[in-house]
Amino acid sequence: MSAASKTAVRSVPSIAETGNTSSRDRLDWLAERRIAIEGIDPEIDGGRFPAKTVVGETLVVEADIFGDGHETFDAALLYREGKDGAWKEAPLTFVINDRWRGELVFEQNGPAAFTVIAWRDLYAQWAYEIRKKVAAGQKVTLELTEGRHLVEAAMKTPRDGAPALPVADQLASTTDESALLDLLLSDEVMGWMKLAAPRANLTRYDKDLPIWVDRKAAAFSAWYELMPRSMTDDETRHGTFRDVIDRLPYVQDLGFDVLYFTPIHPIGKTNRKGRNNTLTPGPDDVGSPYAIGSVDGGHDAVHPELGTIEDFDALVAAAHEHGLEIALDFAIQCSPDHPWIKEHPEWFDWRPDGTIKFAENPPKKYEDIVNVHFYRDAIPGLWYALRDVVLYWVEHGVKIFRVDNPHTKPFPFWEWMIAEVHEQHPDVIFLAEAFTRPKVMKRLGKVGYSQSYSYFTWRNEKWELEQYLTELTTEDCRHFMRPNFFANTPDINPVYLQTSGRPGFRTRLVLAATLAGNYGIYNGFEICDAAPMPGKEEYLDSEKYQIRIWDMDQPGNIQDDIRLVNRLRRENPALQQFTSLKFFKAYNDNILYYGKFDPATSNYLLFHVNLDPHNVQSCQFEVPLWEFDLPDDASIEVEDMLHGNHFTWHGKSHAIELDPQTRPYAIWRLYPPGAPRS
Repeated sequence: MSAASKTAVRSVPSIAETGNTSSRDRLDWLAERRIAIEGIDPEIDGGRFPAKTVVGETLVVEADIFGDGHETFDAALLYREGKDGAWKEAPLTFVINDRWRGELVFEQNGPAAFTVIAWRDLYAQWAYEIRKKVAAGQKVTLELTEGRHLVEAAMKTPRDGAPALPVADQLASTTDESALLDLLLSDEVMGWMKLAAPRANLTRYDKDLPIWVDRKAAAFSAWYELMPRSMTDDETRHGTFRDVIDRLPYVQDLGFDVLYFTPIHPIGKTNRKGRNNTLTPGPDDVGSPYAIGSVDGGHDAVHPELGTIEDFDALVAAAHEHGLEIALDFAIQCSPDHPWIKEHPEWFDWRPDGTIKFAENPPKKYEDIVNVHFYRDAIPGLWYALRDVVLYWVEHGVKIFRVDNPHTKPFPFWEWMIAEVHEQHPDVIFLAEAFTRPKVMKRLGKVGYSQSYSYFTWRNEKWELEQYLTELTTEDCRHFMRPNFFANTPDINPVYLQTSGRPGFRTRLVLAATLAGNYGIYNGFEICDAAPMPGKEEYLDSEKYQIRIWDMDQPGNIQDDIRLVNRLRRENPALQQFTSLKFFKAYNDNILYYGKFDPATSNYLLFHVNLDPHNVQSCQFEVPLWEFDLPDDASIEVEDMLHGNHFTWHGKSHAIELDPQTRPYAIWRLYPPGAPRS
């Protein structure tokens, strides 16, 4: 057993556990725990919830570590992968003011854990003191003896896994004080003592802190949303899964890696909605796909007009061949025709007159939908059924789920259900479609959601974008809530897009794709579709209620912009790190200026985006030379990522002009001195 493993299994009683022990037992226990370990980051709600990281990426851990007096301390991280993995050790390094920092990299998708240990480094303290005495011209004969004894004690009882001291014979034979001093302070002896010496007053943090390690797509993905029934060239012919297969090359060519569908299940007929959400549908109206369930089945069935489950399986396989994952909508609501209503009436709330209240969200009314309840007689049957719905689709190759309105369902259900799925399939990703209060959105991230919708859709001004992104990238939520910046959805036709024309679509695309690790668009975005229901953030002739025919190649489309940003995202590691975002000074409130940096690969990108879709905007801006420890008058090489030309910026202050009709954004790559060219 390694030293790290020995430490990891050491039992450390809590204060409550020591309360019933004898005075002497408590004295001994407290005396041993001499070192304070506090302020660990990440630690989510005292370890109640796991922080999140991604396979192969660096997780930075920090802690406050200190003790009494003028002692010298050392510290390390203990970590393990899986529930029962062996404990390993990684170093912590002193930063400043009792703050220590270390890095962890996990290679296994699933649960993990870490904690912090610290100890008094007696030999480092000895070396510090003897150097001071030598510098002061004091005699150090006794101190040399003390140092030799410390090394000899470590040689007798080295920590597990420590090699033999390479200069042991030399140490035993050296009698000259000057030579002994040089030997005891040599890199060989100092390094060996760090590996082998006993750790005095070894203290371990009270808890093992949980980590959830996701696959990369949880933190970095580009989503394209469509409704399969509209993948047709004739409004009288319902699109099918086979039609979607024909659409895959287009989605792949745009550079997306996730293809997301609204619900694909049978649609009920009772209270079916007509075009533009009317209550008087015609006989041929297709209804809302969110009215799930009919005589043809429920959440584990496919709408017959889309095809068969075999057709769906063929679509999933074809998507993988095109580098795409299929994401499904998991919407926990039922048409009045859903089989569960007759099979499990105890899962629903019945009114005194024997009816079920349809879903309401005043002033909206969803007459074609009824909701389940999650408690009383619905436990455990409904919970098991919903879990099994997800597992059913996982068996059919779906590993990504966008969950409709999760904030209207119990937190305990999500924590249980997501854990149940992850127990069997840790690579499954859940996106929370929750446009709600901040604390509720964050709680969903804590209980297990891999990604979260966000307020980005309504953040249009420079100050509010900077404020919101600073919160998401620097506060505690960065450890558990990963935003997915959807620029539009079937439910949300933002006022900005309704009024901005083509320039606004290009602006919002670049912001979504480069500010966040995860982003998405709903089809029609590429042709700047934004015709609204008057006075509402909803689409006129929404395909939520009808089949629409799409011509994505019509003049004015922004397909080239989409291909560009998706290519840059794939090619530049800086864009694959959400929390690397930094805002810089551009002296115009209509120009957002920011950077994404990845020093490990010397990948440094800057962005200027004109937020005003109607007017040319210009500004003075500062090149962040300080980020590379360069003076204000230094020069730095720049690559224009839109045109490919290279040039040099001399000094810190420069100017830019952005015409929204030409291109409302500029993207630069910086090459500081010594950085490799690629």
